[in-house]
Amino acid sequence: MTTIEDFTSQYGLVKKIDAFGYMDYLKSNPDAPRKHGKVVLVTADTPLKASRGEGKTTTTIALIDALRARGIDATAVLRQPSMGITAAGSKGGASGGGKASLTHPELIDWGLCGEMAAIAAAQNLLVSFAEKAIDEGKLDTILVPRVSEVPSRSLRSITVDAGKNNVAEKVVLTPTSELMQIVVLSRSMDELGKRVAAMIAGTKDGKPVQFGEFIDLWRITDMLADAVKPALTETVNGSPVYVHGGPFANVSIGIPTLVSVEMACALHDVVIVEAGYGTDAGAQKWLDIACREYGAQWPSAAVVVTRASTWRDDPELAWRYPFHVNRLEKLDIPAFPLINLWEGEDDQVPSLRETAAKLGFRDPIVGNLYRDGGEGLADQIDAFADVLANAAAPAARDSHRGMPLIDNVKWVAENAYGVPADRVVLKDGFLDSLGEASELCKDAGLSLDDLALVAVKSPATMTDNDRAPEAERTVTLKKVEVHAGAGLVHVNLTTSLTTPMPKIV
Repeated sequence: MTTIEDFTSQYGLVKKIDAFGYMDYLKSNPDAPRKHGKVVLVTADTPLKASRGEGKTTTTIALIDALRARGIDATAVLRQPSMGITAAGSKGGASGGGKASLTHPELIDWGLCGEMAAIAAAQNLLVSFAEKAIDEGKLDTILVPRVSEVPSRSLRSITVDAGKNNVAEKVVLTPTSELMQIVVLSRSMDELGKRVAAMIAGTKDGKPVQFGEFIDLWRITDMLADAVKPALTETVNGSPVYVHGGPFANVSIGIPTLVSVEMACALHDVVIVEAGYGTDAGAQKWLDIACREYGAQWPSAAVVVTRASTWRDDPELAWRYPFHVNRLEKLDIPAFPLINLWEGEDDQVPSLRETAAKLGFRDPIVGNLYRDGGEGLADQIDAFADVLANAAAPAARDSHRGMPLIDNVKWVAENAYGVPADRVVLKDGFLDSLGEASELCKDAGLSLDDLALVAVKSPATMTDNDRAPEAERTVTLKKVEVHAGAGLVHVNLTTSLTTPMPKIV
């Protein structure tokens, strides 16, 4: 009998799984044994600092260890980290910490099995093809950027062929690249190839030219064959964990690959999906991009992680955590507050529970997960486990496909950031950027309004100024950028920096 083992191979210290092949097998063999796992979304409060997380990965690992200790077949799907901010010491990786860790954190945090490098090499090769197309008269401009894990400021805007063609280019982080987005969203090699072909390489006489018009793409898809296979590792307590896909929910989509989550749901009863940064970032993108536009499973529950200090120590920002919890509840997603304690904070537990009760939250899960791991949660997750046992299969949610882009952004601002439509501000030049993007799509045979919206913003703020009184908060729209191959349109918003350089600590 064919099993997942037939699609699994050892790759150094971890295993790699041909998820595309396995899901295609299940599709072709509907009677083959499979599970229909429920998705739990692990998200967080908006961090006080852009470079600081709240402990989502540590929480995710502790949760699956605790659930499996109760006899529940649980797993997790984690994003890969960006090595740049991990190397700087300004943010954690993707391996948890303490008793809530993966077995090979050094491997997970430093490139895994080369997926990031393969994606970078493939997109950089595409740019090289575009540069050659300039020489051959097939392109006048290049619109797809080169990528690097640790780009210098000097590479944000560069000129190649100086004195000859003077071609403008730029370099962006690998996790934010369009090719990473394509890997995250594709469910087969065929789909991946079609999406790469649809990437807009540049323009000729002002008209967009897609890569599929002038190159043979098998070279690119072959390069991505290590990169599209999820890695299987485990926690220090032996719980299985899959790692696959891109970080950076502030300037990209910040979610694991859709195929890795669907594969995990076919193999396990509960699948915990980690989304990047706060609920206004990764969770918003899982719900509104992965679920609404790409058919991913709507969560049966959510865990909203915060620290005692993030939640309570800054009164001007105290509104954000209750906003996140209540927003998920309004979407019919049971939202369980989880307060991740640091050393010396255990005496705060009674007051934290009292505050949560006053806010009308579900009884919070509280513990020092670094110190205690899943054992610290075992006697606190009865209600959480009951919800998972009794939850019906969530219904699919309406797509926003065809909604005018500005209306879509205003919808996100109101629902994800709490800013009504009449306080969404258009920065000078935004409408020009919108018009250029719309014309680019039209000339490529696409509708801008059919692309899924990616809100590009600072990870540390939901609005232009989160400290402003509620009636004065605004969201400013700055510019529009099309990622046609990924089926996405980026809209830069808020007046804050989107990619602050990490502070080395």
